[in-house]
Amino acid sequence: MRSANPFGVCKSCGKQIMWIRTKAGKNMPVDPTMISYRRPEAGKKATERIVTYAGEVVAADRVNSSEAEGTGYISHFATCTKRRR
Repeated sequence: MRSANPFGVCKSCGKQIMWIRTKAGKNMPVDPTMISYRRPEAGKKATERIVTYAGEVVAADRVNSSEAEGTGYISHFATCTKRRR
């Protein structure tokens, strides 16, 4: 059972991570820096997959907070410098 502390350290790169439980019930490591996002207009492709605090994975683009529709985190799988690809 995971403790109530959502923070940990990546075993591969040693950077701090935060754990979020996805809507599918899986624990996902994310970078702990919160970012602002907006879903793209119809017909346009998003540049990121963002995980909200509620565990929803959203295809969106990073934006300034004044333009945001929500906030979330980037999966650490996408940013880990030591992860096998």
